[in-house]
Amino acid sequence: MATELHETIFMAKQERHRNLFLNYKNLNKFPVELLKDEGLQFLERLYMKRNLLTTLPDNLAQNKDTSIGNLARLQSLDLCNNALQLLCPEIGRLRSLRHLRLSNNQLKCLPPEIGDLQDLEILDLSMNQLMFLPERLHRCLSLQNLTVDHNLLSHVPRHVCWLHRLNQLSMAANRLTFLPLDLGRSRELQFVFVDNNAELKGLPSYMYNKVIGCSGCGVSSHVAEGSISAVLGEALSEVLVGLPPEVKVVGSEADNVVPLEELALRTLHLTVTASLCVDLTALPPITLPKSLMDLLLFPLGHCHRCSQAMFTIIYPKLFPLRDTALAGVHRRTTVSFVAYCCSSHCLRTFDLQG
Repeated sequence: MATELHETIFMAKQERHRNLFLNYKNLNKFPVELLKDEGLQFLERLYMKRNLLTTLPDNLAQNKDTSIGNLARLQSLDLCNNALQLLCPEIGRLRSLRHLRLSNNQLKCLPPEIGDLQDLEILDLSMNQLMFLPERLHRCLSLQNLTVDHNLLSHVPRHVCWLHRLNQLSMAANRLTFLPLDLGRSRELQFVFVDNNAELKGLPSYMYNKVIGCSGCGVSSHVAEGSISAVLGEALSEVLVGLPPEVKVVGSEADNVVPLEELALRTLHLTVTASLCVDLTALPPITLPKSLMDLLLFPLGHCHRCSQAMFTIIYPKLFPLRDTALAGVHRRTTVSFVAYCCSSHCLRTFDLQG
């Protein structure tokens, strides 16, 4: 098998192949011959599915001559059905990569450097052990299809909502309890599948006009404890389980005054974003702690009625799916659509139908 592998790689170098198929080779180590010399500088597609790889070469970070980043023209990398436990930061050097398939491995996390893949269009992470997604994933500006089915995700970073070219998002069979407030706000995002997340009871109202999958959602009973449940009632409390920690106040129609802290953050947000609109490389006009600056640049969400940015307060309005026109399409679910508004006025005037 080793001789056959070396011959395959040697011929690919000699003939400047653009496609290289190394599927079903029982490989337990990434062949460093692929990365040496310049013979494979023309390689565009590398298929290595159904092997026994647990990681990329250990010396990638130390030895630039054998770095996977040397495959500068690589556009498609298929590592499905291996035993990968780690994805090295060098993956971020594959700047031409458009398709990355990593399904059915043992990945528990992704390196932040995956956000450097600005040409990436398809990312398949299904059937792994991921508990979270890196916030820098939003830098994959070309991403159109993201699949994270059958992992261990309990939440999704709100930064995912800044993937403005994303057309399809699939997160079925995870442990999701809450979705970002802005999920579905992008017009490009047309398909969202969150089936079989038993504790997920609320879908942002932006998703009402999308093609969605939510079968098997909301079937568990998990009621919020404490004041939220007492004030809002059981149905809305269940929907708000997993609410982001940034939310300090859950408002109602009776709360006509927006807290001063929220008003200050909305004003700061306008100042910061205005400066960046003029010059994307410019430093913000004010110095703030990183966590606060991150919140200003990536708000908790935008009002589903008027698009006002929100930071510490939400005014939620519940629309059980069974009471909407979609009831006949989605039978095996008890989820509700939730409109997240910025004020009691928007809460009162929001209409799911239009």
